[in-house]
Amino acid sequence: MAEGVTRKIEVLVFDQVSPVGLKGFAAERYAVVNESSAPDIILLRSRNLHDYVFGESVKAVGRAGAGVNNIPVPKLSVRGIPVFNAPGANANAVKELVLAGMLMAARNLGGALDFVRGLDPAAADMGKRVEAGKKAYAGIELPGHTLGVIGLGKIGSLVADVAIRLGMRVLGYDPEITVDAAWGLPSQVRRARSIDEVLKASDFVTLHVPLLEQTRHLVGAKNLAQLRPGAVLLNFSREEVVEDAAVVQALRARRLKCYVTDFPSPATLGQPGVIALPHLGASTREAEENCAVMVVEQLRAYLEHGDVTNAVNFPDTQMSRESPYRLAIANANVPDILAGISHTLGSRGINIHNMINKSRGEMAYTLADVDTPVAETVLKELRAVHGVLNVRYLADAAAGARG
Repeated sequence: MAEGVTRKIEVLVFDQVSPVGLKGFAAERYAVVNESSAPDIILLRSRNLHDYVFGESVKAVGRAGAGVNNIPVPKLSVRGIPVFNAPGANANAVKELVLAGMLMAARNLGGALDFVRGLDPAAADMGKRVEAGKKAYAGIELPGHTLGVIGLGKIGSLVADVAIRLGMRVLGYDPEITVDAAWGLPSQVRRARSIDEVLKASDFVTLHVPLLEQTRHLVGAKNLAQLRPGAVLLNFSREEVVEDAAVVQALRARRLKCYVTDFPSPATLGQPGVIALPHLGASTREAEENCAVMVVEQLRAYLEHGDVTNAVNFPDTQMSRESPYRLAIANANVPDILAGISHTLGSRGINIHNMINKSRGEMAYTLADVDTPVAETVLKELRAVHGVLNVRYLADAAAGARG
């Protein structure tokens, strides 16, 4: 028997998630709470969940943002729990901040602002001091300069587009670019074959990659030496993508003119040439609303219909509902899983009306609409099939998902 008829689905919310998004959880079906001993969904922004104890009740985790470094994704994957995020929902906010960072570096605005703050408003010669001091902050204009974009997803593509519109040349590098991202990329972007090629040819370099083991210190001592003297490096990706100590050395050697980062660190704080912002990339009302709306819609689709969109550890899987009886099965990507599922259902006289199976790395996911109700004993047998990680029974689209 599917759950959810007598008890609302509990959504445990950490952090300040936009109320606009939370409205997507219909009050008659969902209970949005700040404390729960047995939540069905966990929704968060920046809360660190690596030490959090996930109870048996947890069916999905959603982050109202893009990065999921604060969530123990591997731990949840082995339990068949998807982790949803909101890629691209904050892209415009980050794009605008990258543009602001380029302008701050190009026009020496950080130093200029500090200079003005240091003026004495009571001084009779303040005007003369302004005119004399401004020479130290003369900058450059963006048109005609080359911007290197490392990472050509939604944010990187938007940054490339705005730079082209400003008259810049754009060189892009992304060995993992998707077909959709490639279609959305401006045709004027010139393709680089390596990070070193980008660093050698660019006046400005901006990073837009996720933090993975292979991207940790993606820009460090070895390749910073490839920079053009006087280049500007912008990091609105993740702090650890850049090796801070190497950046400080490059600034002191004047290989790097300016490092603009959204991640202040002990190594870079207060260093000449560093413009550090307090992680403002997605901190706009619009971005926070977009992220919350997007991830709530994805969580509801999963809880109510088993559909998966934008889960970082599950394959995208959607299937039109053709029966009131649906099974959502998370399993390891190993041989004979579908045979085991089909045999278990067939041996109990349950006909599969429609089925879809998708895989992503070591994870696979199956949706099966069946013609008759599924008893708890059958669900136990399905859970015992070798390789099956999690089984949810969605007995009625209107009743919600509590299996």
